[in-house]
Amino acid sequence: MKPDSIPTTSRIMRSHPCFSDEAHDRVGRIHLPVATRCNIRCNYCEHQVCSDIRHPGWTAKVLSVTEAADLIESVMRRQQVPDFVVGVAGPGDALANDHTFQLLTLIRRRYPQVTTCLCTNGLLLEDKLAEISSAGVMALTVTVNACDSRVGGLIYSWVRYRGAICRGEQAADLLISRQFAGIEKAVAAGFAVKVNTVLIPGVNDRHIGELARRLGEVGVKVMNIMPLIPSGKMKRCMAPTCDELEKARRNCENILPQFHRCQQCRADVVFLPEKRLASV
Repeated sequence: MKPDSIPTTSRIMRSHPCFSDEAHDRVGRIHLPVATRCNIRCNYCEHQVCSDIRHPGWTAKVLSVTEAADLIESVMRRQQVPDFVVGVAGPGDALANDHTFQLLTLIRRRYPQVTTCLCTNGLLLEDKLAEISSAGVMALTVTVNACDSRVGGLIYSWVRYRGAICRGEQAADLLISRQFAGIEKAVAAGFAVKVNTVLIPGVNDRHIGELARRLGEVGVKVMNIMPLIPSGKMKRCMAPTCDELEKARRNCENILPQFHRCQQCRADVVFLPEKRLASV
């Protein structure tokens, strides 16, 4: 299952702008918003069509596979060197959408030198590893907000898996078990894996050190703690202060290396070195 001709994990960790603080401003990133469906409901989540506000899961429009591939072709014509990575980060879950694999397979066929990645909640990660590998994906970002279903039950409304819907702590328990199984298998298969965690004061803030420890045990090499953007069912919740965010990162840095440069990019972000566009 290990991807063919994949650069070493350490090389990806050093050169991916969402994995490495040093590469963040030096290497470009393009998110292609082709994945509309999602299989879980996070209480902090909103999907919006919006052109000018920075917010994960938001996009100016959803692209078809053809439109997304045409965008990459136009960028490749302008760039002398493909100094960027291409990923699918929404607006739903990348693994819950066939368009994700159609697009990334097409990019791999046309531009095998381009590093591709995807972001996922991890519910389908173990189930889809073979497809991820076949599509040429090299790096994975998995959003994991809890390792205890009592905490997760406050974060997730429901989870849909294999045709069945679970709610509350049962949903969280299912999601957490699938996330950790998938991450462990992905690391063993040679993928570069980063974990995003949304810091939610009063919900998972006291739990985050244990989460970092558990992630380290299954082989995760870098963690990105992001502040809650109050929205959805959590729109009345308070975002963490800068001090609270830095404290969480410092506490976890003793357990797991931290990524500090996250800008909570939109599902349609296009950032190229020396050139930045707000959306596609």
